Amino acid sequence: MNFRITILAMSVALAGCMTNAPGPVDQRTNTLTQGNVQMNLAVGKTTKAEVLSVFGAPNITTRDSNGSEVWSYQRHATVSQSSAGSNSWTILFAGGNKSVAGFSESTRTATLIVKFDAKDVASDFQSRMSEF
Repeated sequence: MNFRITILAMSVALAGCMTNAPGPVDQRTNTLTQGNVQMNLAVGKTTKAEVLSVFGAPNITTRDSNGSEVWSYQRHATVSQSSAGSNSWTILFAGGNKSVAGFSESTRTATLIVKFDAKDVASDFQSRMSEF
């Protein structure tokens, strides 16, 4: 009986430690793609709340010379890949060995600038995606 109570108490304690933490950074910030920009932003229609919902908080918020609020998003990602291979064979006392290694790296940058009118609706936006 004591064993069952101990297991139940441990289960309740562990359940209390669970949280709904946000996903990894790469899952939360990967929504800034050209496709998402085109599907989710429309001049004269998209509100600030909708932009926040799709792209999250901006990196920079400013005001232009007319007093319009401007949100800037910028995301950088570096993708690295490496590979290695090895072959060897032996027949009696003769042998061979071959080793191959490779490495590649690319950087992706995404920039989105959204301007809002006095009613907090997107009045203009520009986006740029590059990879090198």
